[in-house]
Amino acid sequence: MFFKPLFLTLLAIAIAFFPGPFPMHHIPIASQRIYYFSVTGNDQNDGTINHPFQSISKFNSLFLNPGDKVYFKCGDIFKGSMLIDSSKRGTRQNIISIDSYGNGKAIIDAGNENALTVYNTSFVKFSNLRLKGNGRKTGNTKDGMVITNCSNITVNNMDISGFQKSGFLIYSSVEIMAMLINAHDNGSAGITVEGDNGKKNSRNIRIFRCSAINNPGDPTKLDNHSGNGIVVGHCTNLLIDRCMATNNGWDMPRIGNGPVGIWAYEADSVIIQRCLSFRNKTSAGGADGGGFDFDGGVTNSIIQYCLSYENQGSGYCMFQYWGASPWYNNIIRYNISENDGLVSDSRAGAYVWNSSEDEKQFYNCDFYNNTIYNSKEAALSYSEKSKRKNFRFFNNIFVGKDSLIKGNKDADIFLANDWWSIRRGFNADRITNFTKWAKKYNQEMKSGKIIGLNMDPAFTHPDKASITNQDSLQHFSNYMIPKNSRLRTSGINLNNAYHIQTGDIDFFSKTAPVKGIGACF
Repeated sequence: MFFKPLFLTLLAIAIAFFPGPFPMHHIPIASQRIYYFSVTGNDQNDGTINHPFQSISKFNSLFLNPGDKVYFKCGDIFKGSMLIDSSKRGTRQNIISIDSYGNGKAIIDAGNENALTVYNTSFVKFSNLRLKGNGRKTGNTKDGMVITNCSNITVNNMDISGFQKSGFLIYSSVEIMAMLINAHDNGSAGITVEGDNGKKNSRNIRIFRCSAINNPGDPTKLDNHSGNGIVVGHCTNLLIDRCMATNNGWDMPRIGNGPVGIWAYEADSVIIQRCLSFRNKTSAGGADGGGFDFDGGVTNSIIQYCLSYENQGSGYCMFQYWGASPWYNNIIRYNISENDGLVSDSRAGAYVWNSSEDEKQFYNCDFYNNTIYNSKEAALSYSEKSKRKNFRFFNNIFVGKDSLIKGNKDADIFLANDWWSIRRGFNADRITNFTKWAKKYNQEMKSGKIIGLNMDPAFTHPDKASITNQDSLQHFSNYMIPKNSRLRTSGINLNNAYHIQTGDIDFFSKTAPVKGIGACF
């Protein structure tokens, strides 16, 4: 076995059940204060609920002690940029809380600036705020909320829009929990994680139940991609769980490498799971615009239990760009793609690309128990530049309109997959007979016998994905394997054969048959 699946499994369990040091209860201390803000208040008041403060500048001047709480009146519009620095620092037992009071969210209208900057502090929680900028093309040139050089920060139930760069940016910070963030109508990205060079400065980050919607592109970014949904880089130990990205990237102002709905680069130990990425786009003539992507320098990471559909680029991308650190030991499993890759260069549901042209930079990928369905193009595509080694495809269902594979599959291993061409039954490498193809390329063969399948998977409702909420994934049964199908029993037991620990659950979070083929049972 060429990597450590047990480590990744334990990592997933640890993240799921031990979400970090964000205390639910706080021990009162003598210096604890509660401050209220309302646009009808006055900065000369004492900050009580009956005599609230008024302005963002007053907030910025406060020295907040551990355990202090600040409330902004919901529905009120506070103009300016909030700054939280080391003068506002909590402790593990007594966090500082910044929230709205009343029903709804207070609005921080930053105009052309950042709305909320959090710098060099720790143990602060932000909840129930709406951050608003003037718009990516109408004056704003900043990010919405920025967390830099911080630790133990929680961000909950925020609405962020109208910023030219990222709606929400985490930079060189640790122990960050972001949940229920709706980042929409920004430029460069909805949500971004970044750090200084290397992968360690940003770490132990959870992005949970967040949405990135209609972040079209940064009009000033002419030398690289923009218009991403959720993009994370230069980080370690990061979870993206039950998130959604859609309609991003359609106004990237260049032709070249493009945006993706949810993706990672230069990152280690990333888990993307139970996420939905659909109808993301790229510029006219631009590349990418896909659903999910492990890009240059990603290591020891997993994409699992996700749905991608109708993205202009491929649903599941395995990319390595020139100059990135090595890409290796990654897993893509129990995912579904429907009709992805119809516009940009891949023309397939899954896509492999390596512009470094060095297989020593791009190796060790296990792609198993996925369902790739494409009624318009191919299931799997390889770029002309795609040198790699130890890419293995097990127990997948590959359905394409006609030709199932585009490009050179090279020395990749294919075992116990089901192949089905809607038009011809089978068509790969210009061969329309599955047995002939398997024997010629020594694929789907074990101990001299063909173990792959060439059968119509008989899905109940293929070609009809329409869900728009990640919470609906548990009910997305369009690609469930019929009860009496051979696909439930004809695959490889990956643990016995290759010591691959699959996690033992399928797309629905139900027990997966050990020899099942596909994502849903």
